[in-house]
Amino acid sequence: MLPHAWLGASAPQLTADESVCAWVELDLDTELRYARGILVLTESRLLSGTASGWTDWPLAQDLKLALSDHAGVVTLELLTPSERRAQWRTTMAQHAGVVRFVEQFDRQLQALARGEVAARPEAACPSCQAPLPAHQTRCPACEADAPAADKGWALLRLRRFARPYRGRLFAGFILTILSTAAALVPPYLTMPLMDEVLIPFQNGKPIDYELAALYLSGLLGAAVLAWGLGWSRTYLLAWVSERIGADLRTTAYEHLQQLSLEYFGGKRTGDLMARIGNETDRICVFLSLHLLDFATDVLMILMTAAILVSIDPWLALVTLLPLPFIAWLIHLVRDKLRHGFEKVDRNWAEITNVLADTIPGIRVVKAFAQEKREVARFREANNHNLVVNDRVNTVWSMFSPTVVLLTEVGLLVVWIFGIWQIANHRISVGVLAAFLAYISRFYIRLDSMSRIVSVTQKAAAGAKRIFDILDRVSSVPEPAHPIPIKQLQGRIRLRDVGFRYGTRTVLRGIDLDIAPGEMIGLVGHSGSGKSTLVNLICRFYDVSQGAIEVDGVDIRSLSLSAYRHNIGVVLQEPFLFFGTVAENIAYGKPDATREEIVAAARAAHAHEFILRLPHGYDSLVGERGQALSGGERQRISIARALLIDPRILILDEATSSVDTSTEQEIQKALDNLVRGRTTIAVAHRLSTLRRADRLVVLDRGRIVEQGRHEELIAKGGAYYRLHQAQMRQLDPEASDEPDGEEA
Repeated sequence: MLPHAWLGASAPQLTADESVCAWVELDLDTELRYARGILVLTESRLLSGTASGWTDWPLAQDLKLALSDHAGVVTLELLTPSERRAQWRTTMAQHAGVVRFVEQFDRQLQALARGEVAARPEAACPSCQAPLPAHQTRCPACEADAPAADKGWALLRLRRFARPYRGRLFAGFILTILSTAAALVPPYLTMPLMDEVLIPFQNGKPIDYELAALYLSGLLGAAVLAWGLGWSRTYLLAWVSERIGADLRTTAYEHLQQLSLEYFGGKRTGDLMARIGNETDRICVFLSLHLLDFATDVLMILMTAAILVSIDPWLALVTLLPLPFIAWLIHLVRDKLRHGFEKVDRNWAEITNVLADTIPGIRVVKAFAQEKREVARFREANNHNLVVNDRVNTVWSMFSPTVVLLTEVGLLVVWIFGIWQIANHRISVGVLAAFLAYISRFYIRLDSMSRIVSVTQKAAAGAKRIFDILDRVSSVPEPAHPIPIKQLQGRIRLRDVGFRYGTRTVLRGIDLDIAPGEMIGLVGHSGSGKSTLVNLICRFYDVSQGAIEVDGVDIRSLSLSAYRHNIGVVLQEPFLFFGTVAENIAYGKPDATREEIVAAARAAHAHEFILRLPHGYDSLVGERGQALSGGERQRISIARALLIDPRILILDEATSSVDTSTEQEIQKALDNLVRGRTTIAVAHRLSTLRRADRLVVLDRGRIVEQGRHEELIAKGGAYYRLHQAQMRQLDPEASDEPDGEEA
């Protein structure tokens, strides 16, 4: 079925015996202006509709639809062996639909060649255009990305973390039962104390001091026993809950470390920090305090109800009347509170995101005098959080007083019914006093249980956000049976490698062989795919098609950690951790000796400036290495790579952010680093690749040229144009004539 907006316009274009096999909407014209259009495929024709009219082409064997995308624009061309018949363009939002349209077009031509009718395309999700399984209307891709439906059972999933402590938990449960039972003894002793000691004395009989002392001793003993048991169970269960919280934090952080870079690309740092920090702390408080109180409340209510029924069933029935109403109220507000607290958590994470953005970037904020703007951002996030909290508090403020009102009314009803029972000589004053003592505890616990709805839903919302991390599967999986790595030689082979980031094609048809010890320079315009290719070799992402082999083995068959231990990476912006210079150099080899650290620093031409620091190798570098210059940070990162002695070396714009004199120092260090290693260097400054054995030129995700500097200059192709453009930047009067000099 065509989109409703195109039904009327397309109807006159189709013959009576013609049906639509596939269609895709377009949102750009050939001049890249926003304009509506549509491509329609029937059994015999391809039709193109725009605001200006319709064009059609009969299907023939020599036709071909060629699809490409670059810089966020999808280009579709209708080709014959000798000419281009038509061209269409659209944004990446339509990419998945265009891919499916081209696939159906190819199937149609294949069926036409066999004299058959092409199979109908499988149904597609209207949101993401992904194929739908047969006989299904729900999209697995969209459901995988959507948060799991929360049925309020998120807290029950914590039982896997409680399993190692089940013995202590059982002991804590027994202590809870015993401490609750001990706390119920004093009201029971008030009945004989009043009926056998106080009321007879009021009627003129002498006080039986021995009996009074016995009951008072019982009250004191029960209080001391309840205190001792309560202290024991509180300490034991708090000990367990702290360890469950610690295990949850560790597991979440460990799982986070196993996820691919693709996951982090779509997340905010502040949000992840809030989940692992605030949410786990909230869960821990819930387990150590509120859950314990809830268990005590439930036991207290059940035991109290049993005692009340045993004393007087009718009075007990009147006492328990508010329970159904309170249960109904809890059910009514539970979902509203849970969803409200989820929104509160998300908004609190947004506040944390603002802090995580501005505090590390405070130098940029002040440099551009944007303090007021950042304060406004924080105020907006804070006010939004305030609005969401007000909505939750509106629900909660109505709920809690209503429960209190019901309990007060229930207490009044007990007084009325109890006085009537005494007046009719059905119960004694002592029984009513005991009832009132039990009821006061009963309703206190009932009110406490109603309040736990709030903290339970907060903890459930936090648990759900934690399990959103734990349920995420890495897009770069660890092989089930990894091939052991003995000694890498460093031969790298890329076979028809393609990579898509979402719906955007970044690399296509990459074939490249790199010999052990060879230095390859990757050059090309920004966005040509250089850094993406490096990320695939490091296996930060997995290829979408083809394979990458190291020493003849697909890297997807190797252990991630073992493989990456053989790779040294020097980035454009080196990241240093808070700690000493020595700790940062030894980051990849924590057990390195001081002699090894110094040797690596010497090779990286960093030893001299390190000795000039106040405490030498024990000097603190500050957060992210802010106490050092850019060149000093870079040389420490080179020393860090040297120390692990990698077989494969990745240099990603290693000198692009430093001045010329510093670049010379870094280049000396790099000369030591690349010696004897398979090296892949990415650089905008072509001068940094002067020692490369081979240059690989990328353009729009494809390899367009390979060779040495002089060979590529002589060709006058893509590399020559890059070289000349850079020469003009360095010297506006430079000649455009080819030369063989190094840039």
